[in-house]
Amino acid sequence: MDLRQLSDDVERVSERYAEVFGIRRDDTWFLLKLQEEVGELTQAFLMRAGQARDKGRSPADLHAGFAAEIADVVCHALLLARHFEVDVPAEIDRKWLSRLR
Repeated sequence: MDLRQLSDDVERVSERYAEVFGIRRDDTWFLLKLQEEVGELTQAFLMRAGQARDKGRSPADLHAGFAAEIADVVCHALLLARHFEVDVPAEIDRKWLSRLR
């Protein structure tokens, strides 16, 4: 999967979502939406780990919910980066992958 193409695709989905629900995506929205998704990931993690009510969900459902929230966090991080013109692949290379060299 190409990260730049993924960013383009996620942007299109987010634009449509904002149009349908009348959301103004500004600096604050991008950051707070990511924070919201991290909170949902935390909730899913706690449920999966048995540290919060499982609400009657099976282990497979809890894992699926956890995985879905990870996807939401990644996509909203990409949206935030895109909004602030951060080249994520370049930054990953600079910050992480350069340590492999």
